[in-house]
Amino acid sequence: MVTKEQVEASLTSKLKPIHLEVNDISGGCGSSFEVEVVSEQFEGKRLLERHRMVNAALEEEMKEIHALSIKKAQTPQQWKPSQDSATTQAKDA
Repeated sequence: MVTKEQVEASLTSKLKPIHLEVNDISGGCGSSFEVEVVSEQFEGKRLLERHRMVNAALEEEMKEIHALSIKKAQTPQQWKPSQDSATTQAKDA
């Protein structure tokens, strides 16, 4: 069984993200995860290349994971504007 912590550890060590969110969406059995990754290593890479990098970082875990949903694979510059608008919306509320 793959744990959320194993997924986080592998992505952290290989992609050095500035933001990482991992959710076990399998109900705790470790077969389905959704992830958001923001990493400088994605600079200059197309979305498909970024997804391949995430999958490669989880090569061992993928042998046991049934489904991986990559919700975000962004550079820090792409992620920052969405953070700014979320902050603005929160202040306006």
